[in-house]
Parts: sequence; C-alpha cells; structure tokens
Amino acid sequence: MIALALPLIALGWWRFGWRAAAGFALGCLIGYVNFYWLKRVINAFVDRAAGGQASQSSGGVVFRLVFRYLLMALGAYVILTVSPASLNGLLAGFFLPVGAILCEAAFEVYTAIARGI
Repeated sequence: MIALALPLIALGWWRFGWRAAAGFALGCLIGYVNFYWLKRVINAFVDRAAGGQASQSSGGVVFRLVFRYLLMALGAYVILTVSPASLNGLLAGFFLPVGAILCEAAFEVYTAIARGI
C-alpha cells in the first residue's frame, strides 16, 4: 500500500494541487490503518471461533471494529471543514487498500501463469 500511495500522492500534487494531495494522503493513512485493524479484528474473530487462546479482549476487538468507522467519519469532517476541495482526495485515499489488493491479485495471476499452473 505504501509503494502505491507515494507515487499517487506525488501525481495528485502535480495534477490537482497540494490540498487534494493532502486529502489523499490522509485518506491513504486512514485506509491503511482501517485495513490493518480490520485484519486484526478478523484474526481475533477466527481465533475465538476456532477455540484458540484469546490474546485480545472482546472489548478491544469491538472497539477497533467501531473505531474504524469513527476514524473515517472524523477525517471526512475535518477535511470538509478545513478544505472542501480536499474531500475528493480523502475519499479516493480510502480506496488505497482496494488498489493494493488489485496489484496483489495481478501479481498472483502473473506468477501462476509464469509457472504454468
């Protein structure tokens, strides 16, 4: 995600200006944290469902699940009040994990074809 975010931030700065690039950078940061927390929440749920030893409390898991959406809403509110022009960049940055997943899928398909699988 970081390898995808940095050139896109630079491209956004060049094409749309620093406000949109700053909004995109904030959106990328929130998207990254959101993806990381979602991964941890899913791992905790799977661990509990499999009957494994719970290393995280239920309250912490639920907090991260809910706080992800609060963080996105807070970022959108701050950007909207400070610079409405940056809101589009913020919303685009939220989709950084989607772009990273698409890059990973393309790499896996290429690897499978190259190996003849």
